[in-house]
Formats: sequence, structure tokens, C-alpha cells
Amino acid sequence: MAGIAILLDLYQKKPSFCSPQSFHSSGLFSASAAAASAAATVAAGTPFASRFLFGYPKVSHCDAGAVLPEHYISNTQRSSEDFFKNDALKYSVKEYKIELKPLFSAFELRPFALTTLRSFLLFYLPLLEPSLNIEEDEEDFPHDSTEERRVDLVVPLKKSVKQIIHETTVVTTRRILERLAVIYVSQRMAWKLLKDVPKSAVRKSQRGMPATVYLFRVSRTTFRGHLLGVAAAWIVQTGIEIYRCFSRITNSDESDEANVTVRAKLLGKKISGITIRCGASLIFASIGAGICATLFRPSVGQWIGCAAGDLAGPIIVSVCLENVFHVDL
Repeated sequence: MAGIAILLDLYQKKPSFCSPQSFHSSGLFSASAAAASAAATVAAGTPFASRFLFGYPKVSHCDAGAVLPEHYISNTQRSSEDFFKNDALKYSVKEYKIELKPLFSAFELRPFALTTLRSFLLFYLPLLEPSLNIEEDEEDFPHDSTEERRVDLVVPLKKSVKQIIHETTVVTTRRILERLAVIYVSQRMAWKLLKDVPKSAVRKSQRGMPATVYLFRVSRTTFRGHLLGVAAAWIVQTGIEIYRCFSRITNSDESDEANVTVRAKLLGKKISGITIRCGASLIFASIGAGICATLFRPSVGQWIGCAAGDLAGPIIVSVCLENVFHVDL
């Protein structure tokens, strides 16, 4: 009875000390501790003189939670969850927040307007150079007919429309690849593939890295973030070449095996050229992003370097292969 008296005395002085939540949250109460406390209480309640009759009490070590009431179990579970939540604040846990863009984001107002403007400028700006040359030569040849100076505006319009369709298809294919990556790839890798690379370059610049380490990490991040875009471009261009190959074979008058073999070899050569150009675009874009992010502001430099490397990479590789290895891509 001495143990019970001690516990009652403690409960009167500090009632919260003996509550189940305080015992559990402080880590002082467990199944083994409950069994030991019960053994000590029973041993204290048995007089020393009568122990030869009753012997020492036997306490079986069992699951103490099995005999506890349901409300106590729910309270202890709730207190343990609160304990782990509060303890998790002490440690920095990296969360992988993946934000997927809309599937048809290429058809939104701003991206579609920029794509249309870029496509029309790409095919209509070269028409201004011949007109300027004709105006300079009017003094030497004043009797030329105006029919020769007419410029065909239909062909650039068709090319511009095809370019718009091509770019929107590439962007939509990339959105599909992003969703496939979220489903079939780990969350960490999907987060790396879908990361906002300019913002990541800004965060890396605030860590005080050496220039070489910063250049390498920005290039690596750009490589991962640009991978799905290059893969989408490769899929679209390869699909176009396969469609052209089969349409030419179907529409050609000669349907013998020799013609099919020649078309298949030409298709393989074109797919190889597309693969080399896409690989060069990915590598040069990564290197250019790292260099420009080091030399200029991180976000703007990364974007400019990635765009410049994306455009210059295929051109440089094509020129090198044509001049050195005499390979026509």
C-alpha cells in the first residue's frame, strides 16, 4: 500500500504528472515501466513477514496497451503524433513539390501569341532583303517590269503556319512526357526533370559556391530540366520523317523492294541526323546556361545561355560534321 500512497500523494500535488498524456509525451511511461511499477506496488503491498506464505508476486511482461481503455489509446496516439510533428520541426526535410503546367498550355493567349509572332518573323523578315536590293538597283535598270519584283507571300504564310503547328505540338508532347514522368519515375527524379531552372540558378547563387562548382551545377540542372523538351522535339521530328517516308512510298509509282530499301536507308539517315542535332542542342544548352549564369545575372543568364546553346548547338555540329567528316545531316 505504500506505493499506492506515494502515487496518490504525487497526484494531489501535481495532477498533470500522473495523467496518461504527460507520461506518454515525456517518454517516462511505457509497457515495461508499467509492468515494473505494478510489480513494485504489489511487492510493497505484501508485508515482509507474510512473504514466506504468499511468496514473491509474479508479474507477466505482456502488452500493457492491450488492457488499456480505448480512450487512453486514442489519447496516447494523438500525443505521439503531436510529439513527432513537433520534433520534425527541428530537422530540415526537403519536400519535392511538383507543379504540372496545363496540358494545352501552348494554346494559351501569351505563349500562342509569342509563337505566332516568332514564326511570322522567321519567314517574313528574309523577304525584306531582296526588296531593299531591288530598290538600290532601280537606278541601273529603270525599265524592269514590276512583275519581276513581286514577292510571293503565300509560301511564307504556309511555312509560318507549319512552324506554329510544329512548336505547339512539341510543347504539348512535352506536357504529356511530364505527366508520364510523374507517374512512372520516382518523385525525386520527376521533381528534378520538372524543376524551374532559372529559379534554381538563383537559389544556387545564394549559397556562396565557387565559380566552377556553380557553373557545373547550373549546367547539370539545365541538362535535366531541358531533357524533356529535347525528347519531345525528337519525337515530333522523328514522327514527321516517318510519316513523310511512308507517304512517299505509298504515293510513288515504283513499289518494288529497291525503292523501299532506299527510302528506309534515307529515313535511318534522317533519324540519325535528328538524334545528333537534338543531342548537340541539349549539351550546348546546358554548357551555355552554366557559362552565362556565371557571367551575368543567374536567372537571365541561364535563360539566355540555354536559348543560345539550343540554337547554336545543332548548327555547330552540322558544320563540323560536313567539313571534317564530310557527313551531310
